[in-house]
Amino acid sequence: MKIMVLADEESKYLWDYFEKKKLEGIDLIISCGDLAPQYLSFLATFTHAPVLYIHGNHDACYEETPPDGCICIDGDIYTYQGVRILGLGGSMEYKYNGAPHQYTEKAMESRIRKLNRKLKKTGGFDILVTHSPAYQLNDSQDLPHTGFRCFRTLIEQYSPAFFCHGHVHINYGRDFVRESQYMNTTIINAFERYVIEI
Repeated sequence: MKIMVLADEESKYLWDYFEKKKLEGIDLIISCGDLAPQYLSFLATFTHAPVLYIHGNHDACYEETPPDGCICIDGDIYTYQGVRILGLGGSMEYKYNGAPHQYTEKAMESRIRKLNRKLKKTGGFDILVTHSPAYQLNDSQDLPHTGFRCFRTLIEQYSPAFFCHGHVHINYGRDFVRESQYMNTTIINAFERYVIEI
């Protein structure tokens, strides 16, 4: 199965210079957050592949303008053709009194606990999709871009094939790593677009 993961910046290759054949062979599209809802709706119009999404820290507009034809998997486990996908959007809380899709470590842990029953039912997950990275796995040292420790715990506990995230942009320079490995999990920074196979 070929999966296109996206995050943070709308791809000119797909949006400004779109040709339908560019999505041929893609079985699933997953947004890791901070993309215009119109962009995701546009992609959903031109593919038979489901378009899944979670929220980034800048996606408050989704409340009024959700991406049409797309499926929100934020705080849920979605199974497609036997592949189990766990979605957890948002970033570390960095605004006073909080903001939409910003969480303390404790709040993110609480979100994960609410999924315990579903995790037992599905027997785990194959792909972890988040907006923020995991703590000390390609994150940054400033508070907004610090990763969540509980994401590391999820990887250690369930050993998914892939962990896909956004939030750390390519123009951040030395902090950007496209692909890396932690234990048995391949970590992908989905900035703009990237294709994985599972």
